[in-house]
Amino acid sequence: MSAARQELGELGERVAARWLRARGWTVLATRWRIGHRDLDLIIERTGTVAFVEVKARRADGCGGPLGAVGWRKQRELMRSAMVWVDRHGRAGTEYRFDVFGVLLAGDTVRVRHVENAFAVRSNP
Repeated sequence: MSAARQELGELGERVAARWLRARGWTVLATRWRIGHRDLDLIIERTGTVAFVEVKARRADGCGGPLGAVGWRKQRELMRSAMVWVDRHGRAGTEYRFDVFGVLLAGDTVRVRHVENAFAVRSNP
């Protein structure tokens, strides 16, 4: 991954974390790693933990940031989340997967938070 792409991803994660905190979410972890996989953000609010995949883009082409989370990426996120829940989960907590898109165009920043972006399923 190029340094510029890495910086864009980190900027997108900071934008997402700030936006989510302003709406009452607590950030439990950023860039939580298990092996070669990671979860961008793990957030919590009122008994719900969300595993958030952040996609940052400079242009809206190719389906925008939200179109980049296909079934393979979903499967990877689910596997990582299962490990996190095994290690840190609590009884009575609900879990879900969100996608957070950040579009940076010049001085303009647009965000889109998709709650329950996809469901856990056994086969892709």
